[in-house]
Amino acid sequence: MAQNPSLPDITQRILDWFALHGRKHLPWQQDKTPYRVWISEIMLQQTQVSTVIPYYERFMTRFPDIADLAAAPQDEVLHLWTGLGYYARARNLHNAAKKVVAEYNGEFPDNFDDVVALPGIGRSTAGAILSLSLNQPLAILDGNVKRVLARYYAIAGWPGEKATENQLWQYAEQNTPQEQVASYNQAMMDMGATLCTRSKPNCTECPIAQQCVAHEQQNYAAYPGKKPKKAIPVKTAQFVLFRQHNRILMEQRPPAGIWGGLWCFLEANEQTPEQLAQQQGLNIVSRTDLESFRHTFSHFHLDISATLYDVQSPRFIDSATFQVEESKQIWFDLANPPKIGLAAATKKLFDQLSLVTT
Repeated sequence: MAQNPSLPDITQRILDWFALHGRKHLPWQQDKTPYRVWISEIMLQQTQVSTVIPYYERFMTRFPDIADLAAAPQDEVLHLWTGLGYYARARNLHNAAKKVVAEYNGEFPDNFDDVVALPGIGRSTAGAILSLSLNQPLAILDGNVKRVLARYYAIAGWPGEKATENQLWQYAEQNTPQEQVASYNQAMMDMGATLCTRSKPNCTECPIAQQCVAHEQQNYAAYPGKKPKKAIPVKTAQFVLFRQHNRILMEQRPPAGIWGGLWCFLEANEQTPEQLAQQQGLNIVSRTDLESFRHTFSHFHLDISATLYDVQSPRFIDSATFQVEESKQIWFDLANPPKIGLAAATKKLFDQLSLVTT
């Protein structure tokens, strides 16, 4: 590739590498639009490409444009997100789609300030959407880019600290070209994902290794700096699974907080399972303890125990999914599951449930 003397050396080397080795055939790189790139960028936050691809393809098949996404019930959006984790991303995505329809006539905005004002979109994500889809000269700074820059310039601080983050942004912006921005930003993400990995970086294939301070020091593990360690708290949850005729009583959680908007089993907090059953008008026939397990979130561990109670109730109606009065409860049909959002821990309990005969 012809050299551009106006580009920093690191930028030119990265562009040359991308031309030969960069990823160019991912689903969201085809027929690129701000909407398609936006969906991919949100899904890729804290999630690997290989995991995202099938979710992305199912999501785009169901919601080919912003209007379709905005018009969908939240339950369906969360259902298609089930298993991907970090469900606030899906709720923000849905809310942002509604805002785009209401304020921008369904056309994803092409102005940085408008994009960054949408729910769930920060500075780096906005830059990625507009640079990758419209080639706008905007820098990005996701986890992969932070790692590449921190090692290249030997920035030892933890990127979660504002001073370190500001320093990384300074380098990100000074190296981002005015042209070929989509290629450069994609290359930076690709390098971080495939070469400059956390534990075993492939420095022999890296186009900027010879100028990289961490490589020169042979101390890549020091960069970027690690988050200060602190004890991770442990919480507990006791779930109560009321089963009647192959249907399980479930309730929708509040929109905010843990598993916001998702459907879960009833939880015994201050009430005993027997009190919960009485409150629901259910008569307990038998009980089976399920296997306890630990589910880990970003900031705490949750030790989960669960008990299956076979019950009888005169108010049960034999339908596929029976809404309980006006409450946020349903009788979930195990044989004909409704399309609702479920947390990973809930799915794990369903897997256990399949081993318990009625």
